[in-house]
Amino acid sequence: MDSDLGTPHPHEPHGDNLATRLNWLRAGVLGANDGIVSTAGLVVGVAAATTSTNAIFTAGIAGLTAGAISMAVGEYVSVSTQRDSERALLAKERKELREEPDYELAELADIYRAKGLSEHTARQVAEELTAHDAFTAHAEAELGLNPHELTNPWQAAFSSAISFTLGALLPLLAILLPPTPARIPVTFAAVLVALAITGSVSARLGGSERGRAVLRVIIGGALAMAVTYGIGQLAGVAGV
Repeated sequence: MDSDLGTPHPHEPHGDNLATRLNWLRAGVLGANDGIVSTAGLVVGVAAATTSTNAIFTAGIAGLTAGAISMAVGEYVSVSTQRDSERALLAKERKELREEPDYELAELADIYRAKGLSEHTARQVAEELTAHDAFTAHAEAELGLNPHELTNPWQAAFSSAISFTLGALLPLLAILLPPTPARIPVTFAAVLVALAITGSVSARLGGSERGRAVLRVIIGGALAMAVTYGIGQLAGVAGV
């Protein structure tokens, strides 16, 4: 804070912007985690069934592409639906402000009174916010929405696809680059290390216990690879 003006430092992160950035970062970490686990399971399963580099590469690229597109489409649909709902709520609020301004002013004052302000202060705050920007004041207080910062579905879709792709590249490279006998052990090790990192970052962003979060994702990833490895072994034997 500036001691003479009582205003926040211009470079100090605050409020909704910081929360939004953390949510996007958390979503990116989870998307990368999905890419790691799903692609690792796929390529380990194929590598257990065949030593053909071309087959493993084809399966890995197909899984990466399908997963990234699926993540992007799912995120686009989800965020678009959420945005449509938010827009409907905002349109309703705008209509109410236009048709019943006195009632809306009293409602805003009641909100601040419920937060602990005195009746006089709550009324004054409501009046000043209404005079400044009634629509934004009501949207934020009543709906918890900033009408100027609605989530962009295209941005969400692109971010999900990129994070999934980056995560999926790790097991794909780990299975292709080492010599054939070392492929599966190297992939297991690389994936578990990567999952430990994503689990740790996710726990830090969410404020949860790091050890438990890391153990959870490592066990899940190891189990997924073990199951697909077993299936690949059975398929390989059956193919012979």
